[in-house]
Formats: sequence, structure tokens, C-alpha cells
Amino acid sequence: KIFTKKTLNTTYLRAMSFAPAARNLIRSAVRSGKASHTSLIRRNFQSASPQLARILCCDNIDPVCVDIFEENGHEVDYKSKVTDEELCEIIPKYEGLVVRSGTKVTENVLSKATNLKVVGRAGVGVDNIDIPAATKHGVLVMNTPGGNTVSTAQLAFSLMCSMARNIAQADISMKNGEWKRKEYMGTEMSGKTLAIIGCGRIGQTFAKWAHAMNMNVIGFDPAMSINDAADKGIKLMSLMEIWPQADFITLHTPLTPDTRNLIDKDSIAQMKDNVRIINCARGGIINEADLVEALDAGKVAGAAMDVYETEPPA
Repeated sequence: KIFTKKTLNTTYLRAMSFAPAARNLIRSAVRSGKASHTSLIRRNFQSASPQLARILCCDNIDPVCVDIFEENGHEVDYKSKVTDEELCEIIPKYEGLVVRSGTKVTENVLSKATNLKVVGRAGVGVDNIDIPAATKHGVLVMNTPGGNTVSTAQLAFSLMCSMARNIAQADISMKNGEWKRKEYMGTEMSGKTLAIIGCGRIGQTFAKWAHAMNMNVIGFDPAMSINDAADKGIKLMSLMEIWPQADFITLHTPLTPDTRNLIDKDSIAQMKDNVRIINCARGGIINEADLVEALDAGKVAGAAMDVYETEPPA
């Protein structure tokens, strides 16, 4: 779902004309580009060699990603941190670029990338890549759906468990020499209603684990049918129906104009008192100022965030 209708045909045709072995090589490498990935696909990609000669890997890509390219005869440069200015200066000499979320592949960068054929995103979201600009410059963009499904779902689920039982707060209190047992007892998840916003691979994995905790699972996903959701143990509802029912809300959507500020003061006002919110998707889906206000007012009992609209420096 990284293409708009306007860009789909051009990019799809270019993807189809790109050598299958080269596509597989990029996909295999970027899937291994995150330390938490547990699987590594190794195949014979020798026929891909003429397609990609020099590749730049940015951000904290796992060294295994570099190894895969080098094993197949490609020249690889690795830069854990690169500024926009530096990337614009060096990008003309590369045919392939692999990034995580830190490197921004902008129109400015792509306009300088005279030899670039493909950008591989080691992850699912591509909001750090200007897709229309990539299509304009004839650059194929590939992501790795499913590459970090389990690791992301596991983190989000762990945050929900921790938040339900106030583990972080109790730990800090105890280290301060306190023992506030009743204050930090928290709440059981069994019997509570979990709302999953975005019922793709990560949301479906989360739902399976939530059922094991005897939770009632509801969800919202405009791209999913009611029957498909039911097969995954998720009862689809509208957002207006979800807000007043959910005890826990977990977000697993891309950041788009439709999802930006999806959680704001208006939606929070419709939510159940003492709702708990988890965001391991993208910063910007939650209006952070509105969330802080709701936390201070006691409307929202807790929020567990792995992403922010402005990410802290590494």
C-alpha cells in the first residue's frame, strides 16, 4: 500500500521490468536489515549482479544485510548516519539505496540520484521516502511487509502488559525505597476490550495474543472485510463505535493524511474513561499535546509510545 492510484501504474510497470533476481536480492537484504528480525532468506542471486553494482546502506542496518550484497558480488558502502546534504553529494554514484526510518529520501535527494534504480526500505512504513518523486525519477521503491511483524507486535503487547500493571512506575517507586502496593496494582487485561486500529499483519498477530489473554478484540481497518477480520478474531467496527468501548487501543497504521492526528482531543473525548493507548506505529498519528492534556486530566489512564512526531536524537 505504498502507491497512490496516480503513481501505481508507472511504478508497477517498472517493478515488473526490473530483473526478478535483483528484486529478490533487495528484498532479502532489507528484510535482514533490522537486528530483531529472526529469519534470513538466502538464495542464489548471481543473475542479479549486472542490475546493481554499487549500493549504499544507511541507518543502523544489520551487518548481515551488507554481507548478502557482498556475497553476490556487489560493492557496498555503509553509513550509519548521513545528513541530507551528504546524501545529496554522494548519491549519484549508487544504483541501490537501503534505508530504515532515519534517512529521508526526499525529492531533493532523488533529483541528484542520477544512477539510482531502487530504494529498499528495511521495514514496512515508507513515509520517509517521497514516493511520487521516486516514480517521477524512475526509481523503484520496495518495502518489507512482514519483516518486523513479530518484533513490533511483541513490543506493543509487552507495553500493554506493562501499562496494565504499572510495572514501570512500580519499578521506579521501589528503587526510590517505596512500597506502594495498592497504588500500582493496575488492572487485569482478561475480559477487557482491546481495539486494534490497523488490522494488517502486526494487528492480526496482536489479536491472536490478546485472545490468549481472554480479551475481547475489536478493530478498525477500511481495507479489510468483515469476514476476513472475523477469521482473524477481530470484530470490525467504525471508529465512532470503537472509542466508547475500548479499554485498550493499539495503533498499527501508516502515517497518512487520513491517519495524522487520528487520536486528538475530539476522539479522546469520545473514549471510555481510563483508556490506555499504545503507539508502535508512527509519530503524528497521535496529537501529543492533546494526549498529555488528557493524561493530566485523568481521562487517559496511560500511554505507551515507541514513536513520536519529532523523534529524539539517536
